[in-house]
Amino acid sequence: MYKITPVFFVLLSLVTTTLSRPSKSSSWNPLASLPIPRQEHTTVYLPPSTIAVLGGIIPTNDTSTLPIATTSLVEFYSIPNNTWSTSVPLPRAMNHINAAVVNRSIYILGGLADLGEMQPAWRAVPDSFIYSPGSGAWTSIPGLPVGEARGSAAVGVHDGKIVLAGGMSDLELSGNATQSTVSVVSIFDTERREWVKLPSKARYLPEGRDHAGAAVVGGKMFVLGGRTQGQENVKDTVFILDLCNLNAGWSVSKARMPTPRGGVAAGVVGGKVYVFGGEGNRGTESGVFDQVEVYDKVRDRWESKGSMRVPRHGTYAVGVGRRVYVPGGGTRQSGAPVADFDVFEA
Repeated sequence: MYKITPVFFVLLSLVTTTLSRPSKSSSWNPLASLPIPRQEHTTVYLPPSTIAVLGGIIPTNDTSTLPIATTSLVEFYSIPNNTWSTSVPLPRAMNHINAAVVNRSIYILGGLADLGEMQPAWRAVPDSFIYSPGSGAWTSIPGLPVGEARGSAAVGVHDGKIVLAGGMSDLELSGNATQSTVSVVSIFDTERREWVKLPSKARYLPEGRDHAGAAVVGGKMFVLGGRTQGQENVKDTVFILDLCNLNAGWSVSKARMPTPRGGVAAGVVGGKVYVFGGEGNRGTESGVFDQVEVYDKVRDRWESKGSMRVPRHGTYAVGVGRRVYVPGGGTRQSGAPVADFDVFEA
């Protein structure tokens, strides 16, 4: 969701300005803002009542390089108290992190990192870690297999296993601004702490995707929309994998996402998948979508659910009960991270 453009430095200045917002919908409620504006982070729900925001990029005052920096910051939000606290930082600063929660532990399975290149870029790293609230520490676990490191994968959890579908291996911030989309699928067995060998039909998505929405409902993995090889190459497909029958491989739903887009956030409520925002919108000056659309997998049907209170991309959503929490994100294509934190009442 990030590409440095000549106007990026102007866009970043919008972080501290008052945003023009659509009229408030009864479906949205603002919550306590993130302590620091952030995007390209990953968000997970840590039972019984905590939301964790992991890594990403934050604004910086260092004008000698880029006005943003990849961070190792981890912040916890208390749902009952509507408050934020800082937790133990990641062992490595990463953005576009692949993360999930299994048995109340947070798993980090690679992402993108700044490797200190002369020409700014984010490259895939395989580094993987587990965080246990009991120990309050990060521990290394087997990293992504050789050739499968990437960030921005669609991530799902089923039966103690974490699925990574697609993603991107390179995101260059200057020059040709290459964005390398991949189609590979990987599964990590959290009980055995090893990567699973997949049958051939499940090994790759039907087409490469990054910055897609992801959900697991009824034992099936859904990869919704996303993009390939660039911000404006947005897609409307829904790829489906039966996690109880990997040999059957991936299929494509008949119903297409009404608004093709990448950089979306997705959360599950009541067996339905809600998809928020995104980027690649050629019809707006910001390049950001405000649409909220819900996918009913039983009926294979989409329905509009209005607009976001603050249209964003580069964020992550989590469904908890009847609500979907959406922290931070960018209000302009390629930039403008904000601290806004909203909850959608489904």
